[in-house]
Amino acid sequence: MKPKMRLERDTMGEKDVPAEAYYGIQTLRAVENFPISDLRFSRSFIRALGLIKWAAAQVNEELGLLDKNKSKAIVQAAREVVDGKFDREFVVDIFQTGSGTSTNMNANEVIANRAAELLGEPLGGKLIHPNDHINLGQSSNDAIPTVIHVAALELIEKDLIPALTKLQKALAAKANEFDPIVKIGRTHLADATPIRLGQEFSGYARQIALAVRRVQSVRENLSELALGGTAVGTGINTHPEFAKQVIKILSRETGCAFHEAENHFEAQAAKDAVVETSGALKTVAVSLTKIANDIRWLGSGPRCGIAEIMLPDTQPGSSIMPGKVNPVIAESVLMVAAQVIGNDLAVTIGGQAGNFELNVMMPVMAYNLLQSIELLARSAENFTTRCIQGIQADEARNQAMIEQSLAMCTALAPEIGYDAAAKIAKEAFKTGKTVRDVARARKVLPEQRLSELLDPWSMTEPHAGSKKKKSK
Repeated sequence: MKPKMRLERDTMGEKDVPAEAYYGIQTLRAVENFPISDLRFSRSFIRALGLIKWAAAQVNEELGLLDKNKSKAIVQAAREVVDGKFDREFVVDIFQTGSGTSTNMNANEVIANRAAELLGEPLGGKLIHPNDHINLGQSSNDAIPTVIHVAALELIEKDLIPALTKLQKALAAKANEFDPIVKIGRTHLADATPIRLGQEFSGYARQIALAVRRVQSVRENLSELALGGTAVGTGINTHPEFAKQVIKILSRETGCAFHEAENHFEAQAAKDAVVETSGALKTVAVSLTKIANDIRWLGSGPRCGIAEIMLPDTQPGSSIMPGKVNPVIAESVLMVAAQVIGNDLAVTIGGQAGNFELNVMMPVMAYNLLQSIELLARSAENFTTRCIQGIQADEARNQAMIEQSLAMCTALAPEIGYDAAAKIAKEAFKTGKTVRDVARARKVLPEQRLSELLDPWSMTEPHAGSKKKKSK
């Protein structure tokens, strides 16, 4: 059976729209014009778009521009969009008009039809008009940039920063737990002088602390909203107080300190704050790549790898090798990081599409930016709870590997000279003996001094030959 349809009209003519759809004719045209992908805007974007329409209706009533009954219905309908009740009605592809007008009209039509329904009118009527009432005081050209900033900053504040902070604390806790454990350091993937496992993890903790700082640094520019500029930044067809009052409501509702853009022409023509934010996210992705890679290498084994740490077992790792367990959580982090880095390139190219008074790649920039924030937040949270918090150290293996390292001879160089120390290292490698055994056999130093210099703990702090050793 054919679905029931309703006839709608717009400035370009007539079309049949599914009778039960809350979207209307302009949304349908966009669906037909952009059959490109299955990508749609995320919950965070739709929420922010609904918030703007919700706040706008309240302000337009206060300014005497919107009838009280209509405003009440619009406020309720927009709130339902904010709460996710109409996500299925947002059907327009990401790859659409560069201003995001199609999605703005999608929201306008959904809210208009739902508001009319609340007033007892059938779907498709014009009692509540998508342009005249829902879009009052706005243009897609200032609304969509505002949505991007609101959605991004709210996600950063509520999801990403808490997730990264939790990861940083977990790494710092492991740094403290593992501080007594001395292990071999590695540079160029080759054996280097000893380092404490806690020191290694402290580096990871610091990376994430700096990641939080980098993400926090984008707050100032993301907090500027383009709302109030309407078509080209001049503010045509909007009340002078509209943007200020809407932004006040948005700030109160989200808990983020938004304010009107200092220059509307910049806010609409350029998307530099979005590019900047994506760049910070890319840096976070690079940091996570370093940490996840190190952790999966340190946990490689369990018998034929480095195996200095033991990762939590999460799932069987092979469909053919019984008992095999893989570092799957770390691998998922690496894939997220790759996606975020790829997203950043798309955002960067999108940022170059600011032509005269408008950027015309906003939908794809928004999609990639918000996806990056969400992926990083979820990945960091998962990495913390399913991997970092459960890591254990194999202290005996760490100690055994140190004693086998040729780099132990580094501590001898200040007293016997670089060349003499190198000869010891070469002989140790050739014979399979330890540096300690060769140095003792050659009697290069008194036994007590040799023991002091080759104490692994003393090599993890400044001053060669220091006798200081942390009590366990």
